[in-house]
Amino acid sequence: MIDDEGRSVTVPAETNRVVSIVPSLTEAIAASAPGLLVGATDWCTHPADLDVPRLKGTKNPDVDAIFELQPDLVLANQEENRLPDLDALRAAGVPVYVTDVRTLDGEHGAFDSLARMLDACGLDEPSWLREARETWAALSEPADRRRAVTPIWRKPWMALGRDTFAGAVLARLGVDNVLAGDPERYPRFDLAALPAHDLVVLPDEPYLFTADDGPEAFPEAPSALVSGRLLTWYGPSLVEAARVLPGALAAAR
Repeated sequence: MIDDEGRSVTVPAETNRVVSIVPSLTEAIAASAPGLLVGATDWCTHPADLDVPRLKGTKNPDVDAIFELQPDLVLANQEENRLPDLDALRAAGVPVYVTDVRTLDGEHGAFDSLARMLDACGLDEPSWLREARETWAALSEPADRRRAVTPIWRKPWMALGRDTFAGAVLARLGVDNVLAGDPERYPRFDLAALPAHDLVVLPDEPYLFTADDGPEAFPEAPSALVSGRLLTWYGPSLVEAARVLPGALAAAR
């Protein structure tokens, strides 16, 4: 198989043991063939009843513990996981399949990337992925576009910058990222120096923005509090995201 980074990945004729070190991909496998999963990270919170060994975080996975699980395949992501950890697994003879998701469709698109990843696991395209494609395709073009800043952290303030999956999701929903031209994907920013905007999108992860923690810093524009999972995860949550996010964004006026 060829992964999203163009690497050749040798997978067995029959894949029976999969470790995922990406929450989105963990949920995708659990929703498609839960019996395949033999390990996941501490941050893999969906599905809530997932009962597999936990292998620390996406940035510091327990490589030795992963190796001891003898997986047929490890699922990773170009942005969420560190190359030294993936290279350590490869050096130990563990096949690693890396995804690179930055848009919904087209090049680096979530739909096709997920289909290829599931194929590497020996799985046909599941019903949830077909539903996600159809639900997003059915969304009408927004009547007007808005300009937003989307913080992901405070102390220091950080936000979505260029070339991010969450930014692509918002763009599809009529919300343009005012920091999309920044050279960094997740730049720090100065509240007083933000470009003109008419919306602030505040997800509840990785920083837990709430009605009492976040909107007060942006009195010049309405804030939309949204699920971070629906904004940033690519997997079964894509179906719910297409149904919930448009209303959550429209309500912020």
